[in-house]
Amino acid sequence: MEMLHMDEFIKLLDSGLDYVNHEIIGDTIVIHVVSNKEEVICPYCGCASSKKHSVYERSFQDLPVMGMKSKIILSNRKMFCINPECSHTTFAETFSFIRPKAKKSNRLLDRIVDVSLNVSSLNATHILKNGIADVEKSTICNLLKKRYTHSGERQDH
Repeated sequence: MEMLHMDEFIKLLDSGLDYVNHEIIGDTIVIHVVSNKEEVICPYCGCASSKKHSVYERSFQDLPVMGMKSKIILSNRKMFCINPECSHTTFAETFSFIRPKAKKSNRLLDRIVDVSLNVSSLNATHILKNGIADVEKSTICNLLKKRYTHSGERQDH
């Protein structure tokens, strides 16, 4: 069986990302990635742009890798919107696997909720901190409140 290369691994998260490097710090693998998209769609007007304004680092937690917590550091681009009719002159590149400004990937949030449904939030915190993700009790409570109505039905997110 051929060994999975780190770039192939990162592309499982999003094909629009390229692996740069990684380091292991304590119980966490820190993976640096960059976008490989030639054009980015403005979320305000839908116009494609390849005109880069700037780059900033965005970090977030993702699912564990080989039993280690994972932190991804993304060189996120801010783009100029080239549509003169658009209400925004710049916008940040977005990805389907994480919400804007979120500190945890969507799939990690799903795992946190799955673990938390069957145990108390305090127990879930202990389970999750042991090799899955650093998460506080208040985060778990807020996630459960956002995802489920009072009747117990899942809300769209």
